[in-house]
Amino acid sequence: MYLYALLGLGLLVLGLHALIVYANLLRKILAINVMCTGVFLVLVSLASRNNDVQPDPVPHAMVITGIVVAVSATALALILMLRIKKAIGKIELVDRDCE
Repeated sequence: MYLYALLGLGLLVLGLHALIVYANLLRKILAINVMCTGVFLVLVSLASRNNDVQPDPVPHAMVITGIVVAVSATALALILMLRIKKAIGKIELVDRDCE
């Protein structure tokens, strides 16, 4: 039970690292999706308190709702990324002070 929670925490940290390190917008969108997956895994793994008792259905319902929201947010982010590429010609974030 706690193994999945630790794996979810690892996915969250991995996604946060990629979100900070990479300048490419597509990689940032994928990093956010990995972070969401980690949060979903933690919520589902901690929904069951004991092995004898049935799991709590509220975290499972939250995860299903979160998946729908994450897919919608990913679609919106991809459309915005394409508009940024059309406007400036690239999909990387660069600091103007470094140019």
